[in-house]
Amino acid sequence: MNPPDWQLRVALESDIPALSELIPRSARALLAAHYSTAQIEAALGPVFGVDRTLVHDGTTWIAASGSMVVACGSWSRRSSNFGGDAARIEADAMLNPANDPARIRAFFVEPAWVRRGLGQALLQVCEAELQAAGFHRATLVATLAGEPLYASAGYQVVERYSIALDSGLQLPAVRMMKSF
Repeated sequence: MNPPDWQLRVALESDIPALSELIPRSARALLAAHYSTAQIEAALGPVFGVDRTLVHDGTTWIAASGSMVVACGSWSRRSSNFGGDAARIEADAMLNPANDPARIRAFFVEPAWVRRGLGQALLQVCEAELQAAGFHRATLVATLAGEPLYASAGYQVVERYSIALDSGLQLPAVRMMKSF
């Protein structure tokens, strides 16, 4: 088996511009089979966006091939379930590992890099870190395209619902949970 042509590392503040480009490119290409163009465009930023707090917390991971960021994924000890931080008004409260599930957030892959194990590798490192931080459960809000990845890793569907977007549109999503 050949070694992967990418490496995982914690995202740095200097990676934020690359993440800001990766997320919309990934969303537009990989979610188009499940959502309309209008839904995707309305979700960019409030639902699909960079959360700099997670980068600063050191809980965002990237897969890099040389200097190119080809995927990202985060875990969080904060209460937000999804979305960028650009429109956040209040501080994102810290979770208590004894009572609260950690959050799995912001998994995006460069369209040309799908099906190479990036999502699985990022999910594994995030799960290892959240467990090391004392969390015994994780929750996430999956897109319809992301649901199979999380289901294959043992996440169970808790709820299917829609996220209200500006412009009156709705974005179907799946709340999922896993215990460790």
